[in-house]
Amino acid sequence: MVGIIMGSTSDMPVMQAAIDILKQFNIDTEVDIVSAHRTPDKLFDYGKNAHERGIQVIIAGAGGAAHLPGMIASLSPLPVIGVPVKSRNSIDGWDSVLSILQMPGGVPVATVALDGAQNAGILAAQILGATNKSMRDKILQYKDGLKQKVIEGAAEVKK
Repeated sequence: MVGIIMGSTSDMPVMQAAIDILKQFNIDTEVDIVSAHRTPDKLFDYGKNAHERGIQVIIAGAGGAAHLPGMIASLSPLPVIGVPVKSRNSIDGWDSVLSILQMPGGVPVATVALDGAQNAGILAAQILGATNKSMRDKILQYKDGLKQKVIEGAAEVKK
């Protein structure tokens, strides 16, 4: 199972892409709002206990100061994928990108592109696929589908 958390409901339009791609891979998700600044007790509980609920990877989306992914990574033994979200009060999203990307040694957060929740979902599936052959086969099939789209597009351009 993949946990998908975000700082507020305004992040949901971006984070929906992670939910959608994980559904495509038939991976169960648990989705919640966990604000690093407004619900710190919930953040601590989530970070310390997610693995006990069967979550294997956490995707954390946050905008602005974007402390959520790093704080969760500091508390959890699970891999954390950070999704920087361009919020209305953002500095073109760079504040979110750098907040998630520039983690201190010992507290890694895998970081995808600004608003890159789809890639976060794919990366979570690949992490699960490292030890699950069935999932790995789904990833291989997905990547083959990407290749086929490019080949079809190239053929269409040549017409």
